Amino acid sequence: MTDQPRFNRARNTKRALYDEATVHAILDAGMVGHVGFVAEGRPMVMPMAYARGPGCIWLHGASKARIVTLARGMPLSMTVTLLDGIVAARSGFHHSVNYRSAVVHGKGRAVTDPAELDTALQAITEHLLPGRQAEIRPMTAQERKATGVVALTIEAASAKIRSGPPVDEAGDHGLGLWGGVVPVVTALGRGIPDGHTPGDVAEPRSVGRARARFAT
Repeated sequence: MTDQPRFNRARNTKRALYDEATVHAILDAGMVGHVGFVAEGRPMVMPMAYARGPGCIWLHGASKARIVTLARGMPLSMTVTLLDGIVAARSGFHHSVNYRSAVVHGKGRAVTDPAELDTALQAITEHLLPGRQAEIRPMTAQERKATGVVALTIEAASAKIRSGPPVDEAGDHGLGLWGGVVPVVTALGRGIPDGHTPGDVAEPRSVGRARARFAT
């Protein structure tokens, strides 16, 4: 931990992990990132669709959104949290949650290169629905103009994980109270077609692939 910059050091070292594989696994499992930045002298946090790129995270937004227009060189921070369970202890003090979280620090860069923009937009779409790009029509020039992508160049990242049962006081174990973990399960249901989908068109394969990510 000593080689980590101060802003990337977790207070509770027992739950902190800094290896790339752990951070990447959490980012890949999440669906929404909360991105923090400063605009007009105030802290801002925005939920954003994202995908992991080479040495960066691509963030999707409107071309005129503040984070997109201010992106060049701006410090950014993004967090992704996966909630796995509610930890019910025998005292309010020891209640907690089981979770996996990743925090990424870096600087923003507006994606302007057409090839990278295409790669980023496909990656963001397929982060949610794997294989979706092959199932849809190409983006129009007007849609492309209205879409912005920011690359958060990763300078430092950390993960925190809490798992297991409650950590009660030893004297509370004999109180005859229920203690344990209430699992939180993420699942995707069957796709609900809209009124413009022909009745003989089946649910696309990308939806099934996305659902399989959360199958237990």
